[in-house]
Amino acid sequence: MSTYVYAITSADHPLRLNGVKGVGDPAGELRALGTQALSAVVSDAPVGLRAKRRDLAAHQGVLERLLADGAVLPMRFGLVAPDDEQVLTALDNQRDAFVERLRELDGCVEFNLKASRDEDALLREIVAESEEVRRLNEFTRQNPDAHEQKVALGELLSAEIDSRNLVEAQRIVAQLESLAVRHRAAEQQDANFLNVSFLVKRDNAEPFSQAVWEEAERRGAEYSLSLNGPLPPYSFV
Repeated sequence: MSTYVYAITSADHPLRLNGVKGVGDPAGELRALGTQALSAVVSDAPVGLRAKRRDLAAHQGVLERLLADGAVLPMRFGLVAPDDEQVLTALDNQRDAFVERLRELDGCVEFNLKASRDEDALLREIVAESEEVRRLNEFTRQNPDAHEQKVALGELLSAEIDSRNLVEAQRIVAQLESLAVRHRAAEQQDANFLNVSFLVKRDNAEPFSQAVWEEAERRGAEYSLSLNGPLPPYSFV
């Protein structure tokens, strides 16, 4: 039977798992695999596991219960080992790295912040501030068949958008990074120009959330800042 892995903790973590169920239907029974230094919270891996809402919620529920009692290295949904022995071997082989990372994450949670900007407002700003954009824009309006100039205008707009978004992303991170232990940028998604995770001390979670809200207020309706957390520190494992 394959082994589904939820998290790694220190050996002295309380592991209060009564009443918490794992993934699968019927829900998997949670158990701990332990070495002298570490524990892994696991269950039997269900056959044909998919990222269904029920199972995603079960995985998250296990992590939240563990996180309430101490540092946790949360595993991504769907991590399956061949068997219990392989999990124990990994705990032994990577003991020092796991122990060090647990020490770093102790007392911390993750917040993910995404930011986007109204595209029309951004384009208006670029047109107002870039003489070359205005010139090309006017020329292509008057000359609909000017393909070369249209390409040049598109490339210039794309470069301006990327440059301005990068500046704003850096400014937002600079406003918040003093309230975090670390931050890690992730791949931009959809219309977001910023997708970044912050590792925040649990005692600093409320001030951090407040700082994000104040930044959103300062920027106004043109910007949308979406904060998700506190979360298990997935991005810092």
